[in-house]
Amino acid sequence: MTSTTTDAHLPRGAFHKGSWRTRLAALMTRLTLRPVTNLLPTSRGGIEFSRRLVATSMNLFGPVPKGTSVDLVSDGPVRGEWVRAPGLRPGPRVILYIHGSAYVICSARTHRGLTARLSRSTGLPVFTVDYRLAPEHPFPAAADDLEAAYRWLLGLGYSARNIVIAGDSAGGHLAADLLIENDRTGTPQPGAMVLFSPLIDLDFELSARTERTRKDPMISASAARKLVALYTDGQDADLPRLRLDLALVRELPSTLIQVGGTEMLRGDARHLHAMLEAAGGRSELEIWPDQMHVFQALPRLIPEAADALARASEFITDALDTTDVQHDSKEQVTR
Repeated sequence: MTSTTTDAHLPRGAFHKGSWRTRLAALMTRLTLRPVTNLLPTSRGGIEFSRRLVATSMNLFGPVPKGTSVDLVSDGPVRGEWVRAPGLRPGPRVILYIHGSAYVICSARTHRGLTARLSRSTGLPVFTVDYRLAPEHPFPAAADDLEAAYRWLLGLGYSARNIVIAGDSAGGHLAADLLIENDRTGTPQPGAMVLFSPLIDLDFELSARTERTRKDPMISASAARKLVALYTDGQDADLPRLRLDLALVRELPSTLIQVGGTEMLRGDARHLHAMLEAAGGRSELEIWPDQMHVFQALPRLIPEAADALARASEFITDALDTTDVQHDSKEQVTR
């Protein structure tokens, strides 16, 4: 599969124009949801309304498949839930999922449908970290909670090379921060990473630029910036853990980035893809025409959601198998 940084040169044989249902969903979202999200205040009442709105939408358009096993976890600083597809047997591999929504809105519960389908598609258990949300818990609470969850999985006996980092939206920023912190602390890096519509630029300058050519159906760059500011409030915008730079990170995991062709985070996805490749990592960028933000979470609304998850699952299997082969080769050399 060939990586790409433009909409015009997509992976060979991969994507076509979005289905009529997809294009209709984007149009209706632009006409109904975008005006609401752009006007909602960042007061306690406005945030609570946003949380309920998103939770309802996720449950309606991406419900949890029947038979899914869910086990809640509260272990010291680690909070989250294990999500397993029906009949899933324990194994050495695991997915650590980082939900998005501007550090403010979503939870492990809102993303349970997505993580359940990811578990079913990959045949792997998924642990979704339920990190603390802003404005109640500003920076670096979410980043600290993710770091604790990753080290918790290592403590449970999972080898780093068998851990997949997956996430969406703000989860992309948290995932990249984790890689930098792992490198800084000498912690082994995960075996693979899959990100849906990752947010990287917390100032939303890339998004604002992208919006000049096509408006995001869900929210404007300025409105999204106000939400994220609830997490970063009082911090220097150039703080290394906010304005991320992967240039010096070693042992980067093979990464797949999927982003919708209608969303403003196309610029962020390209930027992250370019950073990973410039640092010597392997990155594949897929820009899905006509798709909205984190369309993988909305299978009842978006027919292509299942195809995107299937591609992500194939990538995960291939990446982990390759990592295993490389690890075995290194062991043979050192004997």
